Amino acid sequence: MLIRISLIVAIVLALGVAGLNFTKTKEKITTLHANWKTEEEAHKKFEGDYRRTRSELDKTNVILKATQETLKATEEEKNKAVADATAQQKRADKLNDDLTKTRKERDDAQAEVAAYHAAGMTPAQVATATKDIKRLQDNIGAMTTENKLLSQKLRKTENELAIYKSPDFHVPLPASLNGKVVVSDPKWNFVVLNVGEDQGILQYGELLVNRNGRLVAKVKISAVEKNRSVANIMPGWQLGEVMEGDQVIPAYPAS
Repeated sequence: MLIRISLIVAIVLALGVAGLNFTKTKEKITTLHANWKTEEEAHKKFEGDYRRTRSELDKTNVILKATQETLKATEEEKNKAVADATAQQKRADKLNDDLTKTRKERDDAQAEVAAYHAAGMTPAQVATATKDIKRLQDNIGAMTTENKLLSQKLRKTENELAIYKSPDFHVPLPASLNGKVVVSDPKWNFVVLNVGEDQGILQYGELLVNRNGRLVAKVKISAVEKNRSVANIMPGWQLGEVMEGDQVIPAYPAS
């Protein structure tokens, strides 16, 4: 009887110990499972952050490459504009020297003709001298025209160079410039003006469009011909519809 009681007590104690161990083991398993789940979520978050960071880095690299290419192209254009401006300036200086020399030759020839008259030149000699003077005058006229064209090209190159250096640069136009709108296209926001290169219009120059003294819009020159030009209406400056016959004056007149 005593043995049976002892066995029962031993069995009960064993079951208690087993239950306690099971409870502790269950707690450990639960804790390990929770830790594993937390680590798995953290790992997933890390992978998501990594993919997003990698994607943003790839986009940044693409933008950086495009910016570098644009900067290189802009630098090349700027260097070309500087070289063109230098060449135009040298040519203008040479043309001015030639013009000065030709004027001196003309003045000397006229002085000689006057001296010949005073000394009693023959008609043949006077005719020859007159031809020489006419030839020199023609040369001066041609050089003056060429000098004017070269000066216009030089101003254009200088303006382009200034725009490259400073995007906020405003191209100055003659203060006396006064023109009209001869064609207006509201669909494509451009106008044709009755003033051009001969009147001092330069590409990228800006003009104010007015009607009866009231500001209508502001336009920027996009193309220049001898006696007319094409301009685009500048965004944010259209206060009304531009119409044929509207007056235009320089927005930034040269001092």
